[in-house]
Amino acid sequence: MNIDYRPFFKEYEELRDKADAAFNKVQKEYQSQVTCGLGCDDCCYALFDLSLIEAIYINTQFNKSFQGKKKADLVEAAGRIDRRIYKLKKKAYKDLENGKNEIEILGAISMERIKCPLLNDKKQCEMYENRPITCRIYGMPTSTAGSSHICGQTNFVEGEKYPTINMDIIHDQLYKISAMFAGSIKTKYTKLTDMLIPLSMALITDFNEEYLGISIEKGEK
Repeated sequence: MNIDYRPFFKEYEELRDKADAAFNKVQKEYQSQVTCGLGCDDCCYALFDLSLIEAIYINTQFNKSFQGKKKADLVEAAGRIDRRIYKLKKKAYKDLENGKNEIEILGAISMERIKCPLLNDKKQCEMYENRPITCRIYGMPTSTAGSSHICGQTNFVEGEKYPTINMDIIHDQLYKISAMFAGSIKTKYTKLTDMLIPLSMALITDFNEEYLGISIEKGEK
């Protein structure tokens, strides 16, 4: 089955461009507070997951951008990092089962520093033009589930009022695009839309028909 990603990638890129525009506006209006620039790689050690459509988009761009040894080295690094993330999440799940406070667990995870496989030795992103939305807005005030967050590397002051990106809205939009995509391929996996995928896993995953739960009719290729 030949999957036409174009309409869903277009929706994703439009959302990504809106995120870029929001960041650029804040950066222009709060130049002394936003300190992002070459050599600042704090966001490249943050743990976060991708929605289904963003994971597939990043995977597609990765496979278009790299070949040979360069790609093999990045895949090897992504695999190594993904195993580390898996162990971290497995421990968190066990801690939750054993009655540990969920807020404490999430707090501990947020303190972990795991280098993104796309961060090179020059402290630059190997896929900067196609980096995830979370990376694009890192450095400006955000809010999630009513809680605000300010990057510690910036000059924003906790408690002051600033333009803030509501991450819940972005996540909702990504979910909707993922749901439209899942519906278009008639997947047999009812929870496919709910998947959250670490960037490291997105790079090394083969999003083929089997993974996506697509039934292939006889004679169809």
